[in-house]
Amino acid sequence: MEIGERTRRRLPPDVFDLPVEKMREGYYTDAYFNHARATLLEDGRRPRVVLQVFQKREAFLGGMDEALAILRLCSHDWDGLTVHALYDGDPVSPYETVMTIEGDYTAFAHLETLYLGVLARRTLITTNVVRVLEAANGKPIIFMPARHDHHRVQTGDGYAAHVAGRIVGASVGVTTDEQASWWGGKGVGTVPHALISAYGGNTVLAATKFAEWAPDDLNVTVLVDFENDSVATALEVARALGPRLWGVRLDTSETMVDRSLTDELGDFKPTGVNERLVRKVRDALDADGFERVKIVVSGGFDAEKIREFEARGVPVDSYGVGSSLIRGSNDFTGDIVLTDGRPSAKAGRRFRPNERLELVD
Repeated sequence: MEIGERTRRRLPPDVFDLPVEKMREGYYTDAYFNHARATLLEDGRRPRVVLQVFQKREAFLGGMDEALAILRLCSHDWDGLTVHALYDGDPVSPYETVMTIEGDYTAFAHLETLYLGVLARRTLITTNVVRVLEAANGKPIIFMPARHDHHRVQTGDGYAAHVAGRIVGASVGVTTDEQASWWGGKGVGTVPHALISAYGGNTVLAATKFAEWAPDDLNVTVLVDFENDSVATALEVARALGPRLWGVRLDTSETMVDRSLTDELGDFKPTGVNERLVRKVRDALDADGFERVKIVVSGGFDAEKIREFEARGVPVDSYGVGSSLIRGSNDFTGDIVLTDGRPSAKAGRRFRPNERLELVD
């Protein structure tokens, strides 16, 4: 990976489609910041401050381009501010300064809630996806949290996942066009349970009709657990679709046991998508001449479970990961460390210079 090349480009501010006037008015801001700014303006006081932003974990930075867009478009005097910042995708250490803002505090006091929140959310996603990709040993993943969160977070979350893929050098597919919009991608997806249900529970029929509709450049991947008999269904689908089938997806509920395992219970956890099930599907496909058909797994996967699968050499080609990628925290803090050239009097607040920061034009 060419880290320098990757980290030295920023998305232009207009990409983010910000509600500029509402942000500038403090509509999304914690009230105490608005009150503080109003107090200073009423008193005619315009302190010149240096504010540093940091968080407390080993992480991979996300949301910086968006945070800078907020400052650039929604502050009351961008030209009067001096901002230094790291880049999306940069690795960051606990308490490392990721951005400094210097200037008249009343010009940007109303934006702290916004840029801290953006950095927190996007860094969480980027870091979580990096951990999963690292666990997957370079295998592609499908970023699948869209159904687990509000639709308005899709755009930036999808881009954060994309940044994680560039960090690791692995493929990350997202499931909605909105998630892919900032880099001009498209959402990807498999034949879902809903389509199989719409064809009366007939997976082969649903897969055939889907393949007839699908454009040539779409990798046709079919869920094969609808009848809870993944081995048999995978073979039926492979025989019906032939070379049009790219892969099968195993998504057995964590409360169910696939029929192919009912004679093997006793020495392993049989529920959900487990090692024994994946190997049985792989062996059956290979024995029938379908070695090229990929296996995608999903349902309850996180970095730990993927790491276990990889350590045991489970024959998975791609992982679908959902809610675990949006869980956790990467909270950011903004501290004023200098006011009119004087260090902050509050104990523990000291300026932490970072030579990696670059001036934002």
